[in-house]
Parts: sequence; C-alpha cells; structure tokens
Amino acid sequence: MPKVTSVTNNTFCWAELCSSDWSAAKTFYTELFNWQFDDQPIGDDYYYTMLQKDKDDIAAMYQMMQEQVDAKVQSHWLAYIAVENVDVLAVEAQSLGAHIIHGPHDVPGAGRMVMMSDPTGALVALWQAKEHSGYQRKFEFNVPYWHELASKDVAASTSFYTQLLGWEAEIMPMGESQYTLFSVNSEPVAWLMEMTSEWDESITPHWMIYFSVRSCYAMVAQAEQLAGTVCVPPTDIVQVGRFAVLSDPSGAVFSILESTSGDIIDSEQ
Repeated sequence: MPKVTSVTNNTFCWAELCSSDWSAAKTFYTELFNWQFDDQPIGDDYYYTMLQKDKDDIAAMYQMMQEQVDAKVQSHWLAYIAVENVDVLAVEAQSLGAHIIHGPHDVPGAGRMVMMSDPTGALVALWQAKEHSGYQRKFEFNVPYWHELASKDVAASTSFYTQLLGWEAEIMPMGESQYTLFSVNSEPVAWLMEMTSEWDESITPHWMIYFSVRSCYAMVAQAEQLAGTVCVPPTDIVQVGRFAVLSDPSGAVFSILESTSGDIIDSEQ
C-alpha cells in the first residue's frame, strides 16, 4: 500500500506507548511485530522511540518519568485523533466535561497536541499535524487497525464525541450485546462498548488500540514466549474476526485482531 502522508481530520492517526520499562517493552514489541526502531534523544537517558514497519513510522514509545514509576503509574497506550485546531477543540472539550492533562503545546518538528481525559475518564489525545501527520502505514499486518472505547456511561461518551468531533453514532447489536459504531462521513472510526457489572472494578474507562495480525493464535503464542500476558484468549466475533487482549512485560494492555473483513493488504506478497 502507498505510504500514508495525511490523515482525515477527526479520525485516529497515532498510537503512543508510555512504559515503565522502556527497554523491555521495546524488545517485546519489535520482536512481536517485527518492527524496527529509531531512538530520538529527549533528555538524559530518555528517548522518544519511533516504532517502524519497513522504516515507516507506525507508532511510538517512551520511558515514563521516574516519579511516575515510583507512583506505580500503569504503563499504557495512548490513541491520538487528528484535528484541524487543537486549541479550539481543547476549549470545547473542557466545556463538554473533559479534563485537560497536558497542553495544548507544540511538539517541535512534528505538530501540536493536547492530552485529556474525556468525561468518563478515558485518556485520549488530539493532534494537529505540521511536519508529522501520524502513522505512515495502515490496513496492513502489524500496524494499528481499530479503536474501541470501553465506557461506564455510554450516553455521556456518545454525547461528548459526537459534539466535539462531529462523529455519527449508530447503535448496532452484536450477539447478546449492543455496540455503538462511530463514523465520520459514513466511514467507520471506532466502536463504543458498555462496561457492565461483569467487568473487574479495577478496570477504568479506556480507549483500546487493536493491531492487525495475520494469525491471532500464532501472535498470542509468540507474546507469551516474549513474557507477555494473555488477558483475553483468542475469541471469535461473527463478521469481524478473531481477537485477543494482551499485556506487554511492563503491563500496558493492547489488543490484536485477525480481521475477516478483507481490508488488510499483505505488504509481504
């Protein structure tokens, strides 16, 4: 697939890992997904690592600050949404009940961002691209593929994202559950699912990032060999594919999906 050089506004554009053990996490992901890496210094013994597929940027990671490690902050993936104007939307997000955590601020040589928690507590970032629009590969194996919001208040989440980003929301049955499909100009962007009483109380609202894979079973086996943990074993979803939820050696949770939709291009063929 041709290299991605721009991303549609109000759609996901980047994935970033904040890790309590940068070195172990870098080894895990580069071996699991066959990624390359480019360590860019951002301080004494701190790096912003570009994770790459065939030398194209597809995600990033960095070592969390020592005070965060000491405070036992959980390693986590952060999803970025491309927007036209970060500053305007940051103000609008606050008026809709979001809490600003960092920014808005410039990222030299890349763009402008703000990180916030939405009204239900899920972390998300907004990105106004300048020199770096975001991921440079999509709809291929071993790159970010899909996003899913787990919320304890579906109505509040729906109201926030439809008002802030103009997302269209459609309630869709899936088995015994109901999901909300978010779209932009009728193009699917993300799922929204309700966190029911069956969920562990320790799990907070969050955006889950899914990486596309060729074989869910094979990837789960490899993750375990690399000291990863299986949170949800390979599970089939009708008309979607097979997914699993994993955590890396530093505790960051992510998902993989073996899609049956036919939209994944095998770049190795």
